[in-house]
Amino acid sequence: MSYETDPRAPGVSQGTDTSPDVALQERPESTSSSTAAPAEASTAGRSTPPAQRMPMLGLRRLVFFTLAIVTSLQGAYMMFDILRANGLTVLEGAILGLFVCMFAWLTMSFWSAIAGFLVVITRRDPLTLKRAAPLSKTLDPNRRIALVMPVYNEDTARVIAGLEATCHSLAATGKADAFDVFLLSDTTDSEIADAERRAAAALSERMPGGLTLYYRRRERNIGRKVGNLAEFCCRWGDAYESMIVLDADSVMGGETLVRLAATMQANPRLGLLQTVPLPARSNTLFGRFLQFAATLYSPMLAAGQSVWQGDTANYWGHNAIIRIAAFVEHCGLPPLPGKAPLGGEILSHDFVEAALLRRAGWEVRLHAGVEDSYEELPGNMVDYAKRDRRWCQGNMQHLRLLFARGLHPINRLHFLLGALAYMASLLWLIMLGLSTVDAVVRAVAKVRFFNEGYQLFPEWPESKVAMIASLLVITVLMLLLPKLLGVIVALAQRRREFGGAVRLTLSALLEVVFSILIAPLMMAFHAWFVVSVLLGRTVSWSSQVRGGRLIPWSVAWRRTGAMTLLGLLWGGVSYYFAPLFFWWLSPVLLGMVASAPLLRYTSSIRAGEWMQRHGLVCIPAEVNPPWVLTRLEQLEANPPNDETADVDAESLLPETERRQTMPTQSLRAWWGLGGAKPPSTESA
Repeated sequence: MSYETDPRAPGVSQGTDTSPDVALQERPESTSSSTAAPAEASTAGRSTPPAQRMPMLGLRRLVFFTLAIVTSLQGAYMMFDILRANGLTVLEGAILGLFVCMFAWLTMSFWSAIAGFLVVITRRDPLTLKRAAPLSKTLDPNRRIALVMPVYNEDTARVIAGLEATCHSLAATGKADAFDVFLLSDTTDSEIADAERRAAAALSERMPGGLTLYYRRRERNIGRKVGNLAEFCCRWGDAYESMIVLDADSVMGGETLVRLAATMQANPRLGLLQTVPLPARSNTLFGRFLQFAATLYSPMLAAGQSVWQGDTANYWGHNAIIRIAAFVEHCGLPPLPGKAPLGGEILSHDFVEAALLRRAGWEVRLHAGVEDSYEELPGNMVDYAKRDRRWCQGNMQHLRLLFARGLHPINRLHFLLGALAYMASLLWLIMLGLSTVDAVVRAVAKVRFFNEGYQLFPEWPESKVAMIASLLVITVLMLLLPKLLGVIVALAQRRREFGGAVRLTLSALLEVVFSILIAPLMMAFHAWFVVSVLLGRTVSWSSQVRGGRLIPWSVAWRRTGAMTLLGLLWGGVSYYFAPLFFWWLSPVLLGMVASAPLLRYTSSIRAGEWMQRHGLVCIPAEVNPPWVLTRLEQLEANPPNDETADVDAESLLPETERRQTMPTQSLRAWWGLGGAKPPSTESA
C-alpha cells in the first residue's frame, strides 16, 4: 500500500498548493437534491440495465441489529447479576460499563460471521441472496476506465513489477482497449523519483495488449494520497467513467479488473465497488499467520458484512473501482477544525469518501467473492504496529464526524466501529486492571457476616459460579466460533486450495494459538496508540516497510521491556492475593511476559519458510499460484533493463487535459460543532 488504507488526507482542499493542478471550489451542503444524481448522470444519452436488487435489505438489518442488541443486553445482564451479588461498588460499576461496550462490539462481529457463514455455505450472493454468480464481463470499450496507482517513496522495482504483472493479466483478457494506466507519483526522494521516471519510460515501451502507461510526478505531495487522486481526477478524470485504485503493493488479475468495470457499467447507481484484498507473498512467521487467517476468514466475514450493509458498504482505500464523476462531485474533503492529531487533514479518508458517496445517493458495495485481488502486509509486529499507529489516528478522527449532517446511519456505525477497533484495546486493559483491583480488594477485605447490631442470622457471601462460567463460555464461543465456521466453509468448499483437510485443520489450530499469544502484545500497542493520540502526539509520515526482516533482540526488548515487567508484576500480585483470578488472567499474562521472544521469533524468515516447506499455514495463492502472482515473481527474479530509458517526464503525460473542479463538501454537525466545514473562500 503506497499510503496505507487510512493515513492519507485531502490537503488539496486547503489551498496550500501553489500549482494550478487542482481546482477546488467551496460547495454548500446539499443532501436531498443530489440523491437523484446517480441515475441521471449515468443514463444520459444511453440506456442502461436496471440496478441489481437487494431484496429485504431493511428486514435483514432489522434482524441483524435485533440479534446484536438482544445478545448484548443478555451479556450485560449476566455481568450485572454477577457483580451485584454482594453489592455493586463504584469500581464494579465501571467494570460493568466497560464490559457492556466490549461485549456489544464483540456481538456485532459474531453475528456478522454467522450471516457470512449462512450465505457462503449455501453459495448465495450476500446482496441478492440468490445463487452466487460471477460478476459480468460484458464491457463497453467506449466507456473508458483508468487504472491508477498512487505511489510515495516506494521500492521502484517492486512497484513496476506489480503494475506490469497486473497489466499483462489485463491484456490476456483481450479487453484491455478500454483501459489506460496511470502511475501517479508523489515521491519526494530525488533518487527514487529518477528511478521511477526511467522505469516508467521503459515500461511504457513494453506495455502489452495496446495498453498505454502515463506517468506523472508531483513535486509536493499536497494532500497525500487524496490530493494525488484529486489532482488526477481534476486534470484527466473527465475522460474516464471510472477508476480502479491500486496501492503500491496491490496486484490484481485481469479478469477481476474487467468484471469490476463491467459491473460499474451495468449499474448506473453504483458509485464504488470494493473487493476484499487478500494478503500474499509473506515469508516471515508473523506474515504467514496473518495472511493465512485473512484468506481463511475474510471472505466469509466480508460476506456477512455485505448481507446487512447492502448498498452502504465501506471503502478501504485500494483494490476498488470508483465512478469518477461521483467522486469529483461529492468527495472533496475539508480539513477538521483544530490541530492534529484529532484535527487537520482527515487521515482515514476512505471511510469518509464512502459516506459522502452514500449521502449523495450513490451505492457503495462490497464484493465479497474470492477474486484475484491481492496486497502485501508488513512482515513483523513492529512494522505492522507502525502502520496501525497511522490508522489509529485517522480512525479516531472519525469520532468527530459521527453527527455530520446527512450521513447514513450505517456510515456512522462504520466510523464508530473503526475507532472502537483501536479504543477497544485500551478499554480491555482498563477493564482487566480494574477487575484485578476488585479481585485483590475482595481477597484482602475481611468478610462481615453481621452488618446490623441485632442481626439473628449471618449474611453469607454469594458467589455465582455457574453464571460466571456461563458468561465465560459464551464469550469464548463468540470469539472462536467465527474461526470454526471459517474452517468448516474451507473444509467443505476449498480444502484442496489450502493443501488438504489435515494441513488445513492443523494450520487453523496453530493460528488460534498464535492469535492468543500475540493478542496481549497487539492490545498493548493499540492501547498506547490511543493514549498517544489523546495526549496530542501526531503521527509521522513515511512509506511502509514491506518484506521480511528479523527483529534484533535489542529492538525487541526496547519495544516490550516495560510490558514484560508489567506482566511479571501484575501476575505476581494477582497470584499472591487472588490465585483463582490469576489463572483466569494467565493467557494475557503469558503473552505479556513472552512479548520480546514473540516479537523476535515471529519475525523469522527461516521459521516462515520451514512452515511453508511442510505445507502449514499455506494459502491458495501458494498451493496453486494465480498467473498474475507467478508473473510478478518472474519479473522480480529477472527485472527488465531500464537504464537506457531516459526520457523527459513531460513526454509520459497525456497529450490533453480536460480540467474540472472538485467541490469541497461540508461535514458539519447539526449544532455546528465537532464536524468539519469547507475552508473559507480566501483559503480555497
